[in-house]
Amino acid sequence: MKAISLFSGAGGLDEGLRRAGFEVVFANDFDKNACETYRRNLGDHIIHGDIDTYKNELIKYKGKIDLLAGGPPCQGFSVAGKMNPDDPRSKHVWTFAELVSKIQPKTFIMENVKALGTLKKWAPLRSELLKKFRAAGYATNFVVLNSSEFDVPQARYRVFFIGFKTNRLLIPDLEQMIEPYKKQGRTVRETISVLDRAGTGNNHGVCKAKITLTPKPVMRKSPYAGMLFNGLGRPTRIDGFSATLPASMGGNKTPIIDELELYENKNSWVEKYHKGLMGGKSPSEFKEAPKRLRRLTYQEAALLQTFPIDYNWIGSQSSIFKQIGNAVPCNLGYSVGKLAMDWLLQDEVDKLMIALPVQLELANGNFN
Repeated sequence: MKAISLFSGAGGLDEGLRRAGFEVVFANDFDKNACETYRRNLGDHIIHGDIDTYKNELIKYKGKIDLLAGGPPCQGFSVAGKMNPDDPRSKHVWTFAELVSKIQPKTFIMENVKALGTLKKWAPLRSELLKKFRAAGYATNFVVLNSSEFDVPQARYRVFFIGFKTNRLLIPDLEQMIEPYKKQGRTVRETISVLDRAGTGNNHGVCKAKITLTPKPVMRKSPYAGMLFNGLGRPTRIDGFSATLPASMGGNKTPIIDELELYENKNSWVEKYHKGLMGGKSPSEFKEAPKRLRRLTYQEAALLQTFPIDYNWIGSQSSIFKQIGNAVPCNLGYSVGKLAMDWLLQDEVDKLMIALPVQLELANGNFN
């Protein structure tokens, strides 16, 4: 099965698609270092540059591609940004929709941040996207997935628009379709236990951003939420799932980990600190963050995104952190890729059984 990948980054989604059985014949990204990382690990079929430059070239693949996949830039939709609909990076969801219409793959997968799939602010945009995909001949729907339910040690929510080429007007029940591909992720401890101690051996990519206690903590019931430290780096739950890894890692936004808890099974300092604050203590009574706390290394972050341990990263450490944070977790990519692969391999009768009829509002032509 042949695939085209757009906005490919360092290859998280494509590594998952490869595991699911797809051969990616064309990939593209605007980040030079991400392209080089991709090339070192997945092949020379990636091209660096603006996708608009290559749109006409891609027309040669019309009718010859089984899957078109990609995650257009999300900064315009993310709650971590300004959520500006006029952000020029937001236009590429329409670029993706345009290429689906022109290339006519048998199926497509478009990934983006959770906000695009859940916030009322983006409801008109979601509706317009679905109309465009359906008008191009695809049974299309969207679903929000939590990566931790797909063998990823990270509570990372993402929306996926998925469409299947069909002559019938159908709305696939993606929540039902994805159910067989779920598998609970391992814990942070289980995932990174294959690495040496931070700063040694295969775990040398230490982030040296200082950890300091904020004098005005934002408290939540969980010690792993809120804001207990200066900067946006939150503590990591060792025996659970990590929070979403951001593309802004590399400085004080890099998640925090407790070495004594990780390596020596000591009680969590963060939980003790949080309990003290909840009991009325002031941050000044604790003076400073202990040396047992440090930032995640980029090798640990890569494993939490389920990249292979021997993935070859190219670029400065800040660039590598950014590539990792921008990626689709490989195991999540595998699950949605396997869904697409299995659909492609099913016969037509089975395909009709996994979708619900579309109801058309004939008066105004809108899809319900």
